[in-house]
Amino acid sequence: MPELQQATFAGGCFWCMEPPFEKLDGVAEVAAGYTGGPSTSLGAPSRASSRDGGAGRPTYEEVSSGATGHVEAVRITYDPSRVSYEELLETFWRNIDPTQADGQFADKGSQYRTAIFYHTEEQRRLAEASKARLSGSGKFDQPIVTEVKPAGPFYPAEDYHQDYHKKNPLRYKLYRAGSGREGYLQRTWGEPPHD
Repeated sequence: MPELQQATFAGGCFWCMEPPFEKLDGVAEVAAGYTGGPSTSLGAPSRASSRDGGAGRPTYEEVSSGATGHVEAVRITYDPSRVSYEELLETFWRNIDPTQADGQFADKGSQYRTAIFYHTEEQRRLAEASKARLSGSGKFDQPIVTEVKPAGPFYPAEDYHQDYHKKNPLRYKLYRAGSGREGYLQRTWGEPPHD
């Protein structure tokens, strides 16, 4: 059996970032969670579920406050013999606004900023090259502000956030449209979104 690898992307609300990756052949799992800040949260003692490891784990409320330094992100476990990291990067770019520095769409704050968290030097090289290609493509009038950073600890979000689009399909669709993401992606890429 081929060795599975991991990729981590922050693209604003993690509810909207799970479905596009889950549809890719070769993706084994997509988990919503928090990463990018210190290894423990800065606020009150965590009330995260036991699945998340308990004390010291950031909660949705803490991350939403913007005080932890974490971002909402997805960690993808994938089979590189079936889906390449370049395909994951392409899916990422086509589901965000890489020029928005203050969040994503209607979600404002540092916890919604975009980032690629690389796990290997090869991922770093591919991510930087992909970002440079997009910057030079003429697709966007504004600079690409998505960061490329080393991956750190990843804290799975609470169970109710995992596969939110499956558990609450109507609310998810309303949120995705109401946030402005849906319309932006259709205008920018000229095709239906990937979920």
